[in-house]
Amino acid sequence: MKAAFIINPFSAKKNPQPFLDELLQKVENPLYLVSKSLDDTSHFIDQHWENIDVFVAVGGDGTISGVAQKLINSEKILAVFPAGSGNGFSNENNFTKNISTLLNKIKKGKFREIDTFSVNGHFSINVSGTGFDGKVVKEFEKTNRGFKNYIKVSIKTFFNYKPIKIKFSEENYKKYNGKYLMLNVANTRQFGNNAYIAPMASKSDGLVDLVLVRKFPLYYSPFFAYRMFTKRLTEDDYVTYLPVSEIEFKVNTKTWHIDGEFKKIKSPIHIKVLPRSLRVLV
Repeated sequence: MKAAFIINPFSAKKNPQPFLDELLQKVENPLYLVSKSLDDTSHFIDQHWENIDVFVAVGGDGTISGVAQKLINSEKILAVFPAGSGNGFSNENNFTKNISTLLNKIKKGKFREIDTFSVNGHFSINVSGTGFDGKVVKEFEKTNRGFKNYIKVSIKTFFNYKPIKIKFSEENYKKYNGKYLMLNVANTRQFGNNAYIAPMASKSDGLVDLVLVRKFPLYYSPFFAYRMFTKRLTEDDYVTYLPVSEIEFKVNTKTWHIDGEFKKIKSPIHIKVLPRSLRVLV
C-alpha cells in the first residue's frame, strides 16, 4: 500500500513539525503535503491519484472531511492521524496518535466501508448540526480552540441562546415541529472529546440519527452532560432521536457546523445519506 500524508498546519496546537520529524524518521522519502487550503488538498490528491492507495489526513474532523470528500465512491482508502480539538471521527474509527501503529495498518491495507452524508450538498463524515452547537462552533473559531475554551464558549452561549424553530415537510414528522436548542445529524456517536450525542448511531447502517434537543432548565444541565460523556444519553422530555436516510425541513437560522467547521446554510434543508461511500483504514 502506497500512502500520502496531508497535514493541516492550523489544527490543534498549530505545530506539525513533531509529526513530520517522526514521520521522516520512520518512512524513507514520505510523500506529504503541508496544506494551505482545501484547494491545495484537492490539487494534491488529484496529482497523486493514480499512484496512491491510502490518503492520510493529519488534523481534525474538518481536515478529514476535506480529504474524504475527494475519495467518495472510489477504491482509495482514508486514514487518519488525529491532530484536532475533538477528534470525534478518529475516536470512532480507532485512530490513535501513534505513527508506528498507523504505518502497520497501512502496510496491512485492511479497510471497512462506512456511510457519509450531505447537508444541502455540504459533505459530512461525522456529526453536523445547527442551533446551539452551530453557534458555539462559530464563537469557538474566534478562540485558540482547545477543550477548555470549548466548554467556556458553550456555557456563555447557553445562557443567551434563543431556541431555533424547526418545521418538517413530511407528514410523518410534522409532530416534531417546534422550538429546539439544537438539531444534530449524527453519522457516528460523538462530537469529539468522547461526548456521545448519539450513543446508538452506526456509521454503516445507511442511516443518520437526527438528534432534536429541546432547551432544558439549568438544573438538567449536569444530567445531560453526565449522560453524554458516559454514553447514556437517551430519549426523554428533552431529547428525541429520528433515524433517517433522507429528510427535509425548514429552520430559522443559517448558522451550521459541518464536522465542527462553521458554515452558513440557507433553509430549506435537505439531508441525504450516502451509504457505504467511503473506505476507511482499520
